[in-house]
Amino acid sequence: MTRPNNASDVPFDVAPDKEVVLHTRVVTETGGGPEKTILMSAPFLSQSEYALAAVYMHAPNDEGFHVIRRRARAWNSPLIGVPDKGAKDLRVLWQMLRLCRKYKVKVWHAHDYKSNLFGLLLRPFHRMQLVTTVHGWVVHTEKTPLYYKIDKWCLPHYQHVICVSDDLYREVSELGVPQDRLTYLPNAIDESDFCRKRIPADSPMRLDRGVPASRILVGAVGRLMPEKSFDQLIHAAAKLLNEGIDLEVWIAGEGSSRQPLQALIDELQLGERVKLIGFCDDTKAFYESLDLFVLASQREGLPNVILEAAAMSVPIVSTRVAGVPKMLTDGESGLLCDIGDLEGLTSAIGRLASDGQKRASLAASARKLIEEQYSFRKRMECIRGIYDRLLSKSNSAADDPSNRQT
Repeated sequence: MTRPNNASDVPFDVAPDKEVVLHTRVVTETGGGPEKTILMSAPFLSQSEYALAAVYMHAPNDEGFHVIRRRARAWNSPLIGVPDKGAKDLRVLWQMLRLCRKYKVKVWHAHDYKSNLFGLLLRPFHRMQLVTTVHGWVVHTEKTPLYYKIDKWCLPHYQHVICVSDDLYREVSELGVPQDRLTYLPNAIDESDFCRKRIPADSPMRLDRGVPASRILVGAVGRLMPEKSFDQLIHAAAKLLNEGIDLEVWIAGEGSSRQPLQALIDELQLGERVKLIGFCDDTKAFYESLDLFVLASQREGLPNVILEAAAMSVPIVSTRVAGVPKMLTDGESGLLCDIGDLEGLTSAIGRLASDGQKRASLAASARKLIEEQYSFRKRMECIRGIYDRLLSKSNSAADDPSNRQT
């Protein structure tokens, strides 16, 4: 029987007066942006009537899961890992049911197609409220069309659906999810934790790598995959360097596109100025070293990396992808360009690289925006309200004499 790796995971000790919420998701390698939202949720509701844990289904020998464990420990977030051998491993479904019964789960909070499907399959055997967060359908592989079709079929059957961007909200609404069961709630960040403490030139990470104080350091973060368009950033850097702008680019992350991206860097002879630095565990140190952050993506929800850069007072250049233009005002809190517009991306980076005053203005406006509208504490208050309403309705239905068996 498949068993969770409790010996290595963060313990989940539940007080008897707590209502249990399980955040469920499939992860590969070190996960993605949603992991930050999920793992930070438990500490923010620790003083409430709810007890939260993340239950992650992962490949049995996935070394990247150790990174997720480290993050969970750092945030004191309960974590249960469930080894999953794939679609034919039905023991995983049985293990999830055992966890629901063991912890008397009241809310199943799913975060992808598989956890959405599992919630529907398990609910007849364990009564609980079904909530899901739609983070976006951004990765395209041979299997994802089927996965996304399953995901979209599941959503109308959930008690509540949370969308992290307004375009996702519209798309989910068109699937038939009623307005009273649908909430637009953008990602958020703990602004007290993500805040700049030193100027880029004094950053230890920058000093360790020998980047001169006068050089503009441009950063990007994400999985190395085609939809992130890191190749566009590399081409933009090549053009700006040829124009005499003294800059360097760090791209943090791992993924399937690492080899072609490195080949492009080598082809353009940019090895000294454009660097794939791999997975970065200390993202705050990374952002603190930057003069400028760039998101060139074709597809996103509302990326956590944009929130992190804004909170760390790093000026941002981004494509007008998904929820970004709803968050950032072009010219005021960031510079925006159209998706796939290499000339526009290059121009925006060049403009900020040459204008320190504009960088400072954009950074200050973006930081203020985080404090006022994208606070993680405020987001969790909204999530708590959703749980309250669902459990209140559930309890009312249970108390209704017309719902009792005779």
